[in-house]
Amino acid sequence: MILPISTLTAVPALFAASALAIPTPEHSTSPFESTTGFSDVTYSTSAGGYADCLSGTIQVPVTSTNQKLLFAEPADQYAVTASFVHFLQANSTQATEIAGGPVNVSETFNIAAKLCYPKNWTPSSSTKTIQFLTHGIGFNQSYWDFAQGYSFIDVAAQAGYPTFSHDRLGVGASDHPDPIQIVQAPIQVEIIHQLVSFLRGGKLAGTTFKNIVGVGHSFGSIQSVGVAAKYPKDFDGLVLTGFSTDTGSLQLTFADFNTAIARLNQPDRFGSLSNGYLVVDNAIANQFAFFYYPNFDVEIFLKDDASKQTYTYGEVFTLTSVVAPSPAFTGPVDAVIGEFDYIFAQGNASYSEKYYPANQAQLVQPALFPNASNGSQSYIVPGAGHAINLHYSAGQMFNQIQAFVKKNGF
Repeated sequence: MILPISTLTAVPALFAASALAIPTPEHSTSPFESTTGFSDVTYSTSAGGYADCLSGTIQVPVTSTNQKLLFAEPADQYAVTASFVHFLQANSTQATEIAGGPVNVSETFNIAAKLCYPKNWTPSSSTKTIQFLTHGIGFNQSYWDFAQGYSFIDVAAQAGYPTFSHDRLGVGASDHPDPIQIVQAPIQVEIIHQLVSFLRGGKLAGTTFKNIVGVGHSFGSIQSVGVAAKYPKDFDGLVLTGFSTDTGSLQLTFADFNTAIARLNQPDRFGSLSNGYLVVDNAIANQFAFFYYPNFDVEIFLKDDASKQTYTYGEVFTLTSVVAPSPAFTGPVDAVIGEFDYIFAQGNASYSEKYYPANQAQLVQPALFPNASNGSQSYIVPGAGHAINLHYSAGQMFNQIQAFVKKNGF
C-alpha cells in the first residue's frame, strides 16, 4: 500500500519539570492591522497566552502532479480491513496493482490556518522570521498549541518568533475533497509551497517575512522534506521532528492503527465524509503508535484521543513519494526524534546494537541534505514517543528548537 521508500536513501516525575509551566502574561493590544488573505476571521490567544493569533480560511490555488490510483473506495469496514491485510502480505503487489501513472490536478482549496504573533510584536520593528508549522497524521494544527505547557507556539512567541500553522488538506476545518485521487502527498507539498509564497509576498495579514523556518512533525516532516527537495529556496531552515530515515516500522504502524472508516468510528464528527477518510481506531492503538508510557499526562492523552483527526487512502498510498535528497538546500537542518519513537525509530532512537554508535536523528542531515549548513543539529528528546509535543519532555524539545533557530541567525 505504501509506495517504495527507496527515496529515503536506501517516568512522570523525571520529565514533569520539562512540561512548561507558563504564567499568564499581561494583556496587550492585537498586532493585526490587516486580515488580508484570510476569510471567516477569528481572534484568540495561544494556550499559555504568549501569542495573539488570527485564524481563518485561506484560498489556495494549486497545480499538482498526483498519482492516478486504481483503487475503488471501500464499501464498508470489512473492505477497509481487507485492503490493509493485502498491504501487509509478504511480497505484496498492491503498490504495482494500483499505480495508474501521473495525473495533473489543478484546483483551489480552502485551507484553515492560524497566524500568531508574540505579545507586543510589531511587523515594523520585530523579527522578519516566521516558523511554518506542519502537523502529521492523526492531528490537526492544534498539535502546535495543544494546551498550556504543551504549546510550541507559546515557546516560539517567548523567543520572539511569529508562527504559522494550518490544517492540511483533508484535515480539520480545511476542505475534504476526494480522499483517494486528490488528498495525496504531492498536493500537500504544493499547498505548503503556495502558503510559503504568500508569507514571503506579504499576502497574509499584510506582513512580509524574509526568513521562513519550516517545522514539521512526522508526515508534516515528510512534507517539509518534499518541499525542500522540489523548492529548495522555500525554507531558510528546517526542523524535522518525529522523523528519520528508518522506515522499518511504517507498515506495522498502519497495522497498529487498526484503521477504521472515520464516519463510522466518529459519526458525530465525520459523518459526512466518504469511506476513503480514515482514523486510528481506538485509544490503545493511539498509545501504541504515538505515546510512551508513563512519560505523558493521561489527561493530555485522553484529550488527544478525543480530538483525533483523519487521514486518507491517497496519503497512505503516496506517503513517502515526495521524499528525496535535496543537495540544493543549503540552510541548517535540525533533526529531532523522541527517544522511544516507534514509527520512525522502531521504539529505540539511539541505544540498540542496531544503531550504535549512530543515532537516528544524526543520520537525517547527511542522507537527505548533504549541503546543509554547518549550523545543522540533531536532538533525541528524552523519554518521548512519537507525539513529542504531548509528552512531559516536550519543553526540552521546544527550547532546543528555539535555540537552534536563534543560533543560526534567524
